[in-house]
Amino acid sequence: MSFTQWLLTFIGLALVLLGLILIAALMVYGERRILALLQDRLGPNRAGPFGLLQPIADFIKLITKEDFVPPFADRMVYTIAPVIVPLTVLLSFAVVPMSNDWWLADLNIALLFVLALSSLRVYGIILGGWASNSKYPLFGGLRAAAQMISYELPMVLALMGVVMLSGSFSLVEIVAAQELPFIILQPLGFIIFLVCGIAETNRLPFDLPEAENELVSGYNTEYGGIRFVFFYLGEYMGMLLIAALITVLFLGGWHGPWLPGVVWFAVKTLALIFLFFWLRTSLPRLRYDQLMDFGWKLMLPAALINLLITAVFGLFWMEN
Repeated sequence: MSFTQWLLTFIGLALVLLGLILIAALMVYGERRILALLQDRLGPNRAGPFGLLQPIADFIKLITKEDFVPPFADRMVYTIAPVIVPLTVLLSFAVVPMSNDWWLADLNIALLFVLALSSLRVYGIILGGWASNSKYPLFGGLRAAAQMISYELPMVLALMGVVMLSGSFSLVEIVAAQELPFIILQPLGFIIFLVCGIAETNRLPFDLPEAENELVSGYNTEYGGIRFVFFYLGEYMGMLLIAALITVLFLGGWHGPWLPGVVWFAVKTLALIFLFFWLRTSLPRLRYDQLMDFGWKLMLPAALINLLITAVFGLFWMEN
């Protein structure tokens, strides 16, 4: 790549980062208002009209807090760990197509690229829990590792059905191959990926790494101020990424009548984010043994069955 191409790529990533930070702030506000509506509460209503300035007030409060490092923590790892989580999500968005001509990079292995980065994300959580030199964060980090192993395998197997139908790992080509949205051809794969995606982002009912009634706040217990912001930002950016991937892989991406493609992409993604908020206010947290049983005894066999059905269907389709 020439210097100009590197510069344009850097500028594009910077714009994506700024956009994601703004969207994450709006998601925090939107989640509070939606949860309040569903639970018959008021929600944010003091900072600005309708509480619109609440995310800004929270950000100012967090960045002005004391930058405290526990005395027995591993300072270098403790400092680096929170940056890993949002960074991996940011890099993943570089290959997510939002319309038929709006993406930063169209890699022929884009899906593998996203999966690899999602595997790296958990390192930030594990290292953050370990570097704090405290028992509750360590338990939260170990739970996150076990949870990712349990749900990443069925997630990948569910995506293999999409790859088999589209014949490509490129997200752009996967969207282009969807004359019918793959949710129609892969309903079981869609459900598996949705459930595993919620588990990957540590959202209820799969937020065991942060279970405040057991672990105070889990892996981020010893974090405050701007370092906590990075973890918090990573969680909401991760939720946005999973919603965007579901849109691209199963809901036809930017395809839709009348409206521009990017509008359809945004509508589908926002509908999935609303579903995540709805689940948070409606479902109880699983016990840890239930979490493991659900991943290994239900999700994994279901993903294998879906892959087998897709393979048989593909052979039948090719013969006819």
